[in-house]
Amino acid sequence: MSTSLPPALQRRAVFGAAMGNATEWYDYGVYAATTTYLTNAFFPGSLGTLGTLLGFAISFILRPFGGMVWGPLGDRIGRKAVMATTILLMAGATGLIALLPTHAVAGVAAPILLMVLRVIQGFSTGGEYGGAATYIAESTDERRRGRLGSFLEFGTLSGFVGGTAIVWLLQFLLNGDQMNSFGWRIPFLVAIPLGLVGWYLRSRLDESPVFSEVNEHEQQPQGGLKVLLRDYRRELLTLAGLVVALNVVNYTLLTYQSTYLQNTIHMTDRQATTMVLIGQVVMAVVLPFSGALSDRVGRRPMWLFSLVGLIVFSIPMYWLMGKGMAWAIVGFVILGLLYVPQLSTISATFPAIFPTHVRYAGFALAYNVSTAAFGGTAPLINESIIDSTHWDLFPAYYMVGACVIGLVAWCFLRETAGVSLAGTEVPHTDEHPVVQPT
Repeated sequence: MSTSLPPALQRRAVFGAAMGNATEWYDYGVYAATTTYLTNAFFPGSLGTLGTLLGFAISFILRPFGGMVWGPLGDRIGRKAVMATTILLMAGATGLIALLPTHAVAGVAAPILLMVLRVIQGFSTGGEYGGAATYIAESTDERRRGRLGSFLEFGTLSGFVGGTAIVWLLQFLLNGDQMNSFGWRIPFLVAIPLGLVGWYLRSRLDESPVFSEVNEHEQQPQGGLKVLLRDYRRELLTLAGLVVALNVVNYTLLTYQSTYLQNTIHMTDRQATTMVLIGQVVMAVVLPFSGALSDRVGRRPMWLFSLVGLIVFSIPMYWLMGKGMAWAIVGFVILGLLYVPQLSTISATFPAIFPTHVRYAGFALAYNVSTAAFGGTAPLINESIIDSTHWDLFPAYYMVGACVIGLVAWCFLRETAGVSLAGTEVPHTDEHPVVQPT
């Protein structure tokens, strides 16, 4: 049995999986770009921005629990069914934010309802990303896994850019009072049709051939969290360490940056949104080329280049961003391009760390625990430290520290470029052999 789909079905698999990721990140893009309006609507007062960023962070609290539920379920019943379910939950929770009453109407109930929807969104996201990345990795040709897998992250940036762009457009079409009154609700409503389209696409996908091959085997090895935690601790810790670097950089650059520019160097909301939008578009254009390069040189060299580059350049580029709009664009684009080698290779690197029978659960658990602790909290931590210390360069040092942790984890990362993901052994090349658990 073939361990990858025919080329036409590979392209459909990539598009269907990426659509869900775009929906997920559309929510984060809209939430980040509307932080000021959400603060006015739900968290009036001197600590309002922190309240809104807490709403962002709290969506990550249930992501590990979502991963514990969706991951083993995806390893048991298949990737396709779980992916179709999670996208509906994500889109529904995002769309309902548009219908919430404000603090002026409902008092403290308003921010509580917002938090509830963010938790639901986080729980569903706990199974979304790991499932989409696993599905793409298992459905594509190992010789093109980096290039095709990079389109999952193209979906990430497309969703984020789409959310940011809609807010940016509304800011030009509506005045400040209109945005604070009703304009901020419009982008959240758009998530509902996006989710329905994504659900339709995913419901028509074929199951991953790698999963089907193992699932049909009479002696299928036992999976589940117990087996994962007992036999694959090295793999879990390696992925978790890489995700510390990945997500601190990700949520600092792509989510917190607009708020940072407005509050720290006093850009207008339009200027900040425009600058972030330019950087995201540049990153999206480069992503497929970076993914294709990883098929030629390997995943480990790409990650090493990115981690070392961010350690060296984060502090100088954040200093440069404080020198004005033009320099802020230069600094943001440079850091974004240094981050792309990580972003473009996630779906080729992370699923390949685990064997098939624990792949979804291993990815979902390690990724979401690390993301909850270090990713979704990054905007809140950055804003809190800057507020209390006035240390404007703290986000840069935070990114450097995270990349140092990632560099330690990189030392234990096995090279898997060009390696089949079929079977129940940990994928690896001869250059980085695996020690079987005892």
